[in-house]
Amino acid sequence: MPAGIRPTQSILRGAIFDILGHDLGGLSFLELFAGSGAVGLEAISRGAGQVVMVEINDLNAKTIQENCELLGIGLGGEFSLVHAEALTTIKRFSEEKRRFDIVFLDPPFGRKLAKKALKLITSRDILHPQSLLLVQCEAAEKLEIPECFGILTRRRYGSSYLTLLQRVQK
Repeated sequence: MPAGIRPTQSILRGAIFDILGHDLGGLSFLELFAGSGAVGLEAISRGAGQVVMVEINDLNAKTIQENCELLGIGLGGEFSLVHAEALTTIKRFSEEKRRFDIVFLDPPFGRKLAKKALKLITSRDILHPQSLLLVQCEAAEKLEIPECFGILTRRRYGSSYLTLLQRVQK
């Protein structure tokens, strides 16, 4: 784990997969602002068919690669690391018409990135019709939920909230 990173706490990681279910059999999973990649690696261990971890920081990306090597997870194909900025990657995925079943985002605190990412995900449509979106943000950040999403649950963990959203069918 690189110094200075705010890893997703194990209690929060457990809560994420308690909410999602323990078997992600064949689902596609996108982790934006991946940090150490712990959530994406957990999704792989729970059977996700495709996992994409997006991280811009060089040291964090190297750590994700090393952790994958240690765990015997080959990157490329169904499990990948995109070493790029998250918001730019959302735009690129949209242009490539890539869609995901589950998107988890845990941006660095203090930059209002959760709000920006949520707005971009909504406008760029990288989700399937029944996709789930998990947003971890600091308690102080006011998360504006777009009309096309309904809140399934919202829970506080320490200094952050975990919000589970699903697209609303109109």
